[in-house]
Amino acid sequence: MDPMHPSVMIDQLNDLPNMIRNVVQDFDWGEKSARRAITTLEYLSVNRVIVSGCGDSYHAALASEMAFESIGGVACEPYNGLRLLDYAIDQISAPFPGDPFIVGVSVSGTTARVVSMIERAKTRGHFTVAVTGNAESALATAADRYVSSEIPFIGRSPGIRTYTASLMALYMMAIRIGELQDAYHMDVANAMRKEIAGLADVIEATMKATEGPVKEAVAAFKDSPAMVWLGSGPSYGTALFSAAKLVEGAGLFAIGQDLEEWAHVERFARPNDMPTVIVGPQGKSHWRAVEVAKAAKAVGRRVAVVASKNDKELADLADFVFPVVGDVREEFSPLVYHIASDYMAYYMAEALGRMCFQSDNRALWG
Repeated sequence: MDPMHPSVMIDQLNDLPNMIRNVVQDFDWGEKSARRAITTLEYLSVNRVIVSGCGDSYHAALASEMAFESIGGVACEPYNGLRLLDYAIDQISAPFPGDPFIVGVSVSGTTARVVSMIERAKTRGHFTVAVTGNAESALATAADRYVSSEIPFIGRSPGIRTYTASLMALYMMAIRIGELQDAYHMDVANAMRKEIAGLADVIEATMKATEGPVKEAVAAFKDSPAMVWLGSGPSYGTALFSAAKLVEGAGLFAIGQDLEEWAHVERFARPNDMPTVIVGPQGKSHWRAVEVAKAAKAVGRRVAVVASKNDKELADLADFVFPVVGDVREEFSPLVYHIASDYMAYYMAEALGRMCFQSDNRALWG
């Protein structure tokens, strides 16, 4: 691998708002692909969606669970590719044709475990859906249906735009399921699609408000050997994705964890001043984010929060605040609440003199 400078992440981030606008408004995928690829009768048959991926695609599966359940009105179970392939797929029953949907997510369409999982699911008689940016890929070919997450390529990088594209495709599926199963009128469904497009403006405002505080946090955190990102519900997916960017971009040991699990395990880890970032959008687990922030401060953690700019409750508990500027429903918060981690991965890599994926390490890449 040729050395990959961390500035590629800034290129990805800067393009994100326009990419979202173009995807929703111009490209023949997303809502159109979700509508055309899967028939009305197939959408009407589903009561359960099982979403699987590896890496960023697994994080997207976790982050989409709430949308499928609260917007789509169907049960959703996210799995990583290996666990679904080797431990679960043979145990999942299909009581009716088309139920459940087995969804494999891979931007490249070549992720081995996801492709194998879809192939195994088909041999078990399951209805399979590929969410991928490569219509000619092994994943798209293996699945019964193909929902596009294709976006223009602007260069290799730790995934930021591709993660967003996967999320948007999954959200469009969730909205379409709810619309066809009469959970709400088509006007409401269309309003949610416009709401997703409108998050491009929220991302732009959040980028302007967040970059400065992130630079300050990096100056304080750069000597720490480890970092943890916390969230629950869809923000658990955001926390895992955010930690992954610090690993991929800056080679920093970072983990993502659920808010509640941190209180039972990582709370006891050293160093006691370990940087701890809490992803806390307004929503179902916000109360627990506040409690965990208090607990983290009590044991000496240096706490940062990713929260609405109007969230004084979390801000008052934090050493650093990474503000989100604009209203974002919790289901769609993963599209926005990762912005701070993208900046942090870049500035941390710059501060530490590191390349993405240790791409300058010959021992790792040969």
